[in-house]
Amino acid sequence: MINFSKKKIIITGATGGIGYELVKKFVSLKGEVLATGTNEEKLKKLKKNYPTVEIIKFDISKHSEIESFIEEAHSKLRGLDILINNAGITLDNLSLRMKSEDWQKVIDINLSSTFYACKYALKKMLKNKFGRIVNITSVVGHTGNIGQANYTASKAGIIAMSKSLAIEYAKKNITINCVSPGFIQTNMTDKINEEVKNSLMSRIPMNKLGNGEDVSNSVAFLASDTASYITGETIHVNGGMYMA
Repeated sequence: MINFSKKKIIITGATGGIGYELVKKFVSLKGEVLATGTNEEKLKKLKKNYPTVEIIKFDISKHSEIESFIEEAHSKLRGLDILINNAGITLDNLSLRMKSEDWQKVIDINLSSTFYACKYALKKMLKNKFGRIVNITSVVGHTGNIGQANYTASKAGIIAMSKSLAIEYAKKNITINCVSPGFIQTNMTDKINEEVKNSLMSRIPMNKLGNGEDVSNSVAFLASDTASYITGETIHVNGGMYMA
């Protein structure tokens, strides 16, 4: 039985569909969780539903403030054992129509922010001689997707970056892995019309969307002692849509 008792856990992007499920999962497994995001109202709702969760409203795109955020989170949790990098955005468009600022913003938030969060969390983990980092990427970071050159580049970058970090810190009892979701049922996918949804289903051998718990189960596994000999890997949670 996986148990995170006394483990201090930061979850970014905690107010989205997958983020909420991640908080729910780690709380249910007795972890001490700090949730962060930019939506203060949703953070307060999360706190109301899970009173033991610490919350900090923080914009992960502010790279110069990430070190201070990690310090504050470390102080609130009285330690740091596990970092789940889940925050991310999409700004889709065909490549010829994609604005430079939309390319840069997606790269800055999805990839660069993940790097800096890892960098400053690793400093704490090295002192503890223990750490688990799980970065959330995406199936399209492996397959590509029309209109998502910026998003796919950022998610593919996370995978390669995580492998490099995994090599650097493997001897320090710190593992760095990825979870790569396919199409997961969230508020965003609920708004997709039936025609598009049916088209998506035709690409998924299981013929159904995944749910947030499918993702959180894999994240919890990689963050647990059960996966202590796994690093630099990616677990694909996509119903067979992409098989590495």
